[in-house]
Formats: sequence, structure tokens, C-alpha cells
Amino acid sequence: MATREVSAMLYSLIKLIRRKPINRKCWCKEQSASDCQTNAVRCTDRPTLHEHMQDLTLEELTRYSRHLILPEVGLEGQRRLKNGRVLVVGTGGLGSPVALYLAAAGVGTLGIVDFDIVDETNLQRQIIHGTNDLLRPKIASARDRISDINPHIKIVSFETKIDSGNAIKIIKDFDVVVDGTDNFATRYLLNDACVLLDKPNVYGSVFRFEGQASVFHSNGGPCLRCLYPSPPPAGLVPTCSEGGVLGVLPGIIGCIQANEAIKLLLNDGETLSGRFLVFDAWKMKFRELKLFKDPQCPICGEHPTITELIDYEEFCGLKRHDNDIPVESITATDLKAIIDNEPETVQIIDIREPHEIAMGMLPRSRAIPFGQVVRRKEEFDPKLLNVFICKLGVRSELAIRALKQAGFEGRIANLKDGTNAWAADVDHSVVTY
Repeated sequence: MATREVSAMLYSLIKLIRRKPINRKCWCKEQSASDCQTNAVRCTDRPTLHEHMQDLTLEELTRYSRHLILPEVGLEGQRRLKNGRVLVVGTGGLGSPVALYLAAAGVGTLGIVDFDIVDETNLQRQIIHGTNDLLRPKIASARDRISDINPHIKIVSFETKIDSGNAIKIIKDFDVVVDGTDNFATRYLLNDACVLLDKPNVYGSVFRFEGQASVFHSNGGPCLRCLYPSPPPAGLVPTCSEGGVLGVLPGIIGCIQANEAIKLLLNDGETLSGRFLVFDAWKMKFRELKLFKDPQCPICGEHPTITELIDYEEFCGLKRHDNDIPVESITATDLKAIIDNEPETVQIIDIREPHEIAMGMLPRSRAIPFGQVVRRKEEFDPKLLNVFICKLGVRSELAIRALKQAGFEGRIANLKDGTNAWAADVDHSVVTY
């Protein structure tokens, strides 16, 4: 039977299934949608429904047939998805499954934001990219894969770093924002931009074996700042590149985020607004915490003090200041020269964790984990050049500052860009991770 005939039969079947309408709740959740439309109560809280919604083509009727026979979705719901606009910020571990499943679900306009390139270490979890995409811009790789998944949708790509200067412009035309980022500065940026623009923000984060998900600022619900008014001190929380992440975990959390975005577009189901989901992949346990809107929240509270986007690197303590303790740095090539010519003048301290050390160490280095540096300061010879190293040079710089604050007066230097720089500039056999 021809595809067109099958689609026509499917269309007739769906009309029969949908003969009894579902009493959908309005976006404000206070009454039925029909009552809210009649009385015009808080209808502005409903997500954007484009005035002239596009109908599904015969090809789309076939493609989305498993959605269409779900009474909770049906033709009306699939049309909402087709006319919906979702922005996915980041095409990494979280953004990959989000973008793939939203594309497959038929979200009509999918925005993607990324400025990075595909690295071999990404492939363990960032399933939107493949081996043939190495060194390609992630935005190009993601766009190709999304187009292959669903050629019927529109992809709007932003190959740029989202920041205070462009966030409002990028986000304003989308109905839902999905946060697939991996740093506090961008998470707070997206939260604040979504509150200012009155957009729901689908949040997700992963680290090692734990994942978290929620929906912020939906239907006047709590935002990220209601939960975490301020970020942790810079460098205190390791990134996934420093602490690791189970490859499948971002897929699980990303699928949860995609599920939340779909429900927001459908204006149906129960979302994670006001709820904070915590998943332990190692113990296979889910926990749910109740979130409440903070009346004192500086951006969504009763008397907001944040009325525009701020400098989020400054807010998260990522910027250097004149009163910061100065830290001398040394390049990998300069350190190699000292080791070759004056090895007796240098002491190399590797502050990485034991599981990182197991992948290899620099020559003439000794391992002292980050958490033990200060209490073992007597082991550092003040007459030598003490070079501290970690993977990227961030943790080792924090260790040096802590050591100086503890009163160590010997000469200390930080290996710039860490063991990754040593692998790139000195010894290619050293593992990068």
C-alpha cells in the first residue's frame, strides 16, 4: 500500500481516537484550558502558541504515528511540537541526547549553541558526534546528525559562546531553553536570562555517577538562585574533565531533560518544576527533593535586585584581581629544559588524584594529592623550585595559593595548562584525558 494511502488511513484513525477531547489544564494550572481562555485568567502564562500553527504533512503523519495514537499527544500535541521552538545550549554530553530526541520527536525549530570542536575524549559520552567528526566544529557535527535524524525540522545554529552580551538576543525567540552546559557561570547566565525573558529553563548536570535535573522558572516556579543563591568558590568543584563522568549518565539525564521540554511544549503532564531530581547511577537510585520559590531571591523574588544580566565570570570568581596572591607559572618546554639541564634544582609535585596518577606521571615527579598539600608543606624544600602540576593547571594553582596562605615562603611555580600541555609540547606518549 502506498505511503500516502497509509497516512490518509492513519489520519482517519486518529480523528476517531481523538473524538473525545482531553480536558487539558491551562498553563497556569488553575483551571481547564477552556475556562481559562473564556475568562482570560493568566493566559499570558501559557507557552507561545504561534497564531497560525502549521499542519502536519502526510510524511509527518507517518513519521510521528506512535505519538499520534497516544491520546495525551495526538494531532493537537504533535502540531504543538511542530510549531514549538526549543534552544539547546551545548551539544556535549547532555545536549547530545536532548537534541537527538527533540529532533526525533518533531520539535519544529531546534536551536543549538556551541563554540567548541570535537575532541576524542568527547566520544565516550557525546553521542551526537562520531569518530569522523574529530576536529570538526561541534555545531557542524551536531547539525549534520540532527538533519539526518529528522529532515523535516528547522535547525538554528549559533556557533558562539553564549554570554551576557548575546544571551537575550539568542534566547528571546524560543519557547523553552534546555541547559546542557557544564560550568556555573553559564548556568547562572541561562537562569537569569530565562527569568528576565519569562522562559522555562530545563536544567541538568552530571558529575561522576550523579545526575541532577529540574525545570526552573516554569509557571512562576522557583529558579536556580532559589536553590543555589550563589555558586561555590572557583575551583572547589571539579569539572567532569577533572573528576570524570560515567559515559551513560549524561544520556540518562539528557533524556529526562528532553522529556521535560516535550511536556512543556505540549502543555501537559507533570514537569519537574518545583522538584529537584537526583540520580545515583552507581546505586541505581532516584531521589526527589521539593523546591520552593524564595521570596528573597534576587531575580525572581518579590523585590528583585537583578534586573539585567551581569558579569557571570566575576560573579563565579573566575576573574583575576590585583589583590590575588600572585602565582608564577612555567611552560612545559621550560620545565623540560630545567629537568634536562639542572634536575637538582627542581622538585615536581603532582597533586592529581590516585586514579589520575595511574594513567602516568611526569619524570622526577612525586604524588601528593590536592587535599594533603597544606598539611604536608614541610616536605617541600624552600631552596628548590617547587613546580606543582595537575591536569589543566587549575587545581595546582589553587594548591599554590593555599600553600602560600599557610606560610610557605619557598619558590613555587605552576605548570601552565598542566599535564595536557606536557603531552602536547614535550611528550606525546603522555595520556590526555
